[in-house]
Amino acid sequence: MRLVNYKMTIQYEGTRYRGWQKQPGVENTIQGKLETLLSRLMEEPIEVYGAGRTDAGVHALGQVASFRVPEEKLRLLQHGGADAGQGDILPSRLREAEDAALFAALNHYLPEDIAVVRLVRASDRFHARYLTASKWYQYRIRTSPVSDVRNRRFLWQYGGPLDTVKMAEGAKLLTGCHDFASFCGLKMKKSTVRTVSRIEITQPDEDTVVLDYYGDGFLNHMVRLMTGELVEVGAGRMEPDEIGRILSECRKGAADRTAPASGLTLMEVNY
Repeated sequence: MRLVNYKMTIQYEGTRYRGWQKQPGVENTIQGKLETLLSRLMEEPIEVYGAGRTDAGVHALGQVASFRVPEEKLRLLQHGGADAGQGDILPSRLREAEDAALFAALNHYLPEDIAVVRLVRASDRFHARYLTASKWYQYRIRTSPVSDVRNRRFLWQYGGPLDTVKMAEGAKLLTGCHDFASFCGLKMKKSTVRTVSRIEITQPDEDTVVLDYYGDGFLNHMVRLMTGELVEVGAGRMEPDEIGRILSECRKGAADRTAPASGLTLMEVNY
């Protein structure tokens, strides 16, 4: 049985989900929704592997996942897939029809807060998680005391001024290759060493502060913990050099201010 390996790019609003990763006894996860649907479409169990395990409430515009499905099952999704005349179709055109049918089925049956924006066949060696080279996360903060009702699910309604110059000073201490054990929400059995290539802090308007994080990988709660501590700096409750002290402790709990999940979005995954 030949298996076709797919790479898909997914967008989702994470507000009502318990995160990406499926969990025993928990139905409402992004991975769980995708696997349940694909398994029904293919009439056999299908595993989906994501590039990143986003937390409960975290969003994505560029999550990447991979999965394998039996080639013969793809033809069952096509209209008139059992017609005898199908044998006259060129293999390349047949593949295009199979891919289009699967893409359409996924977006038809997925809930409205999850969308597959791209679906392509990948090499047999491709794996969405293990071959990741870098990721880009974005965190959005509203500094106005007036709530942004329309976008409230996609930002931290902080409601106070922030000194972005001081925040940038603190962010510099987080860039480079470090042991980020202090900025990890779980007791990790594996290495907590990561490389953060850059952190950009901008103000697109007077009511918004945006933090963009670029790195080779991020630990559980890492971006939210870094954001929480940088906000303390921006609010004047902590000096920028305190970020370096917290980082050097290499101890879970050293960073104890976790920014809300609502402001965080996985923007892009690179391979």
